[in-house]
Amino acid sequence: MRISLKFNQFLSFCIICLSLSFSPICLAEVSSKLNNVNMKHILEHIQTFYVDEVNTNKLNSSAVDSVLKQLDPYSEYLNEQELEDLFNITNGQYTGLGIEVEMRDEHIVIIASLNNSPAAQAGLQQGDILLSINGQTVINEPIKQVANLISKTKNTTVSLSIARSGFSTPLRFEVERQLIELETVTSKVDCAGYAYLRIISFNNHTLHDVARHIAKLKTENGQPLKGLLIDLRDNPGGILDSAVAISDLFLKDGIIVSTKGRFYDANKIFTANNSDILNGAPMVVLINKGSASAAEILAGALKDNKRATVVGTRSYGKGSVQSLIPLGNGQTALKLTTAKYYTPSGTSIDGIGITPDIPITQSSIPKSDKIAIMNLNKGIENQVFTSTFKDVQLAKAQKILEQ
Repeated sequence: MRISLKFNQFLSFCIICLSLSFSPICLAEVSSKLNNVNMKHILEHIQTFYVDEVNTNKLNSSAVDSVLKQLDPYSEYLNEQELEDLFNITNGQYTGLGIEVEMRDEHIVIIASLNNSPAAQAGLQQGDILLSINGQTVINEPIKQVANLISKTKNTTVSLSIARSGFSTPLRFEVERQLIELETVTSKVDCAGYAYLRIISFNNHTLHDVARHIAKLKTENGQPLKGLLIDLRDNPGGILDSAVAISDLFLKDGIIVSTKGRFYDANKIFTANNSDILNGAPMVVLINKGSASAAEILAGALKDNKRATVVGTRSYGKGSVQSLIPLGNGQTALKLTTAKYYTPSGTSIDGIGITPDIPITQSSIPKSDKIAIMNLNKGIENQVFTSTFKDVQLAKAQKILEQ
């Protein structure tokens, strides 16, 4: 699993297709309807009679969280800081280290450091393997846990222990978390005229970034592109409208996605209205189990409309839409699942994912290197792992595009 590891609320699996609703609702009204019992009275009794002084606001939030967790993994209460973080992410900002990582077997491998990021300035390299964060081992830990270790540290400086190919002892880095302006799109074109476009996430700027990169690729090539590979691996999603608009860039007509829910505005059909900016040039979309939400909307739209060949491994299967419902004075909000989305063929991928047309798996770390990495983590010296990072999925996807 590869993901742009921003180490903040968004990538603590805030993998949502986000729509905004501005119908104000009072938190007291929410809490009073949480159960058949009167939550307001319970909280009053706790505040009055409990042996220690209690923060009622914290209790209220916990009560809301308890109920929302019974609905689905994506509905949650956002406090003031979490809401601000979410808005920052949708505008392309986050506080973190600026690295992309991939989960291979039980190890977290650094794929890239973002340009001018704290990680790049500290010297972290592609192929480095995270051993520990602030002294706590991360081997065999999920990426979400790694994100939490970094984002929730009290200090702005994060201590990383790294295993690097060719070194017999762990390397140690002190990296300072900073506010980063996220470029959600990277691209390149080869001498034959085939282009590569990686979309890291979908925010308010991603449509503009994609259109700008496509224009740049055409200019660099000096003629129409022969084909385009879109890399959506470990793209956790983002804004629904962004995914729809980007899909529309490559489709002349047809349904992009539809949403269905209980209230009127949750039921929508999004269709393509623009011309294909590639004029029918072949397309391949690369996905994996970390491709979710808005990334699945784009992959599903291009697949079902026969516009692109989807390759890789089955995607995450996050097929629901969350709306923000402001609470009280608007400083906090409910992020509530209000609809499910369906691909152009009418299929819900929630819990299922997008199945690739051509399966491609990623290479594994050799057993001998796994042992060396584990020994390095335990402090056993003279253990050298020798693997270099090889992106097998990308290499095979490029060959498919050129066929």
